[in-house]
Amino acid sequence: MNPEIAVSASKLSKSYQGKKALESLSFEIEKGSLFGFIGPDGAGKTSLFRILNSLLIPDSGKASIMGFDTVNDYKKIRHIIGYMPGKFSLYQDLTVEENLKFFAGIFKTTIKENYHLIQDIYSHIEPFKHRKAGQLSGGMKQKLALSCALIHKPEVLILDEPTTGVDAVSRGEFWEMLKKLKSQNITILVSTPYMDEASLCDEVALMQAGKVMLRNEPEAILKAFDAELWSVKSNRMFELLKDINDFSITKLAYRSGDHLCLIPKGKLTENNSLIAYLEAKGHQSVRLEQIRPTIEDSFIYQMQAQN
Repeated sequence: MNPEIAVSASKLSKSYQGKKALESLSFEIEKGSLFGFIGPDGAGKTSLFRILNSLLIPDSGKASIMGFDTVNDYKKIRHIIGYMPGKFSLYQDLTVEENLKFFAGIFKTTIKENYHLIQDIYSHIEPFKHRKAGQLSGGMKQKLALSCALIHKPEVLILDEPTTGVDAVSRGEFWEMLKKLKSQNITILVSTPYMDEASLCDEVALMQAGKVMLRNEPEAILKAFDAELWSVKSNRMFELLKDINDFSITKLAYRSGDHLCLIPKGKLTENNSLIAYLEAKGHQSVRLEQIRPTIEDSFIYQMQAQN
């Protein structure tokens, strides 16, 4: 095995009652990376992370963490990884400090010994160390869970949708913490349904239906978007999507915030004017603007291309 590879998977597959959660998934992740698995609910992210954590056995294929097989070497793996599940799973009737001491004790270490690892994170909640975990806000629970996952100095940190349900400010703070952890040579795997978080990773894999549709650096994914993208608005937004889908050169149209996104077949020109077409359909105040694609637009575009 390549000594520079921290996490690898080869043809991983997993099904539940005949429904495929992962389908022949293969990848390698280098040591020291901040790697993101991006995709909607049901894409297979949690199943993948549970296999990597040795909490789930794949139907077929293999996975390894730092060279250890996730099935045969599960005891070794659990000492070198830190895991933060999507659902808050700490002891809610214990205080902040009691939870941290408990997890440090499991790994035969102390808060004092590894305090330098969690100082930047734990300092935000240390003033509330005597408060029960169940009484913390979402952002504070997140910081406590991350502190507990780090207290034994893991080589690989696996975070399953850590910012779901957390306010925007706490999300930003959390990603700043991950950047600092990466500088300590900790390999970080994070899954998220938030497409905007993809740009904060070194590299991302866009997942759908148990498969990786695309893997690359965020900027390279954006550059690979080889079509025009237009924002469209009118005074009849409810009817706008249907009318645009009926437009002769529409390749793909979808809602995005307060506007519709249009990907045409080829280029929009005066000869195939969308504005004239929509005005003939009864739309007024039509606003058409070419925009730069986001990771989310790239994801939707890739989904359409593979269907």
